[in-house]
Amino acid sequence: MHTASLAATTAGYAMPQLWRVLTKAGYFLGLSGAVGATVTYATTVRPVLRAPETGTQDAEVLRRRAAGYLAGTGAVLLVAGYFQLAARVARAGKGMPFGDALAPGRILDFLRAPAAKGAWIAQGTVYLLQNAVLVVAAVTLLALAVPAARRHVDRIALTALPLALAVTLVGAVPTTAPVGLDAWLNLVFDQAHIVSGVVWLGGLALLVALAGTRGRLGDGAGLLWADVWRRFGLVAMVCVGAVTVSGLWLSWKHVGGISQLWTTGYGVALLVKVLLVAALVAAGAFNQLWLMPRIVRARGADDTGPLLHLTLRHFPKVVWGEVALGVAVLAVMPFISGSARTEAGSPKAVSSGTLLAGGAALTLALAASLYATVRMSDALARRSAMASTA
Repeated sequence: MHTASLAATTAGYAMPQLWRVLTKAGYFLGLSGAVGATVTYATTVRPVLRAPETGTQDAEVLRRRAAGYLAGTGAVLLVAGYFQLAARVARAGKGMPFGDALAPGRILDFLRAPAAKGAWIAQGTVYLLQNAVLVVAAVTLLALAVPAARRHVDRIALTALPLALAVTLVGAVPTTAPVGLDAWLNLVFDQAHIVSGVVWLGGLALLVALAGTRGRLGDGAGLLWADVWRRFGLVAMVCVGAVTVSGLWLSWKHVGGISQLWTTGYGVALLVKVLLVAALVAAGAFNQLWLMPRIVRARGADDTGPLLHLTLRHFPKVVWGEVALGVAVLAVMPFISGSARTEAGSPKAVSSGTLLAGGAALTLALAASLYATVRMSDALARRSAMASTA
């Protein structure tokens, strides 16, 4: 398409200012750290550290590193939350310079603003509650910076988990009652997309950080990390399914046709994000179908050397690539604003019974596909194990 034609179709797209890009990406980075790290610690790391076969020394090393990492996510969440709140102030009403919006007085005025006509609660009150929860979650995690508190990392992490989740859920509370099924589905799918995405990215980052302790772990650490990667693989699989289903719904709501992915500003930004997420999924599939069977083979053959290499050197290298892709996704997110339908003049998306039935069938097909991937990974692992004993 010619440049003039592209400019015409993207006339309704507003390029976000730099402060908007940094504050929004930073907020989701903070959310990824807090939510992803606590969920992954609870579902993956904690069960492995509590297993009878895990060495005391290895468990202590990983527990200390996890505590320090969780404390760091609390600090990032606190700072990112403040800048995100200031960005909301800067964009409210007629708007104001971002530097002015950083002033506590301006923020307080924004939070105290009365409710709009017809609203059951003021938008400022919703953000006040959200940021109150954010502060409590951040302070809870920051407590792990105190050496005495690190003895209670399990309890503190499990306490911070629902608080971190509540940060995004409370912020999504509508000030007016949603009208119609589509409005409710928008709320549900939007939060499913955010939560599953930050759990996926934040979990990967936590495990990469923990893998950096390999120099202080014992010879049996390969067995421990084989279990860690196996457990997180299941968590990631659920996240992939949720991101895909919710992403398809949100894309349909805002994109009226395939061509709008490269003829509108919204569509171009979304297309870049989709390609990055596809690369993330491909890397995850590589882990599940190529690396995990080899880990199982080394485990079955009791080869501690290859097992350590695979679980603490090869696997983390791939995950580092996934983390880099995830950060790129966060960097692109602020550019996905508005709607491709609006830019292109397409009609508003309205669901129907046929569409919802097709979506349900697609969801079931995706679930079956992910289940088949797990089964295939298990089959490849068994085949590798049999080959190693032959």
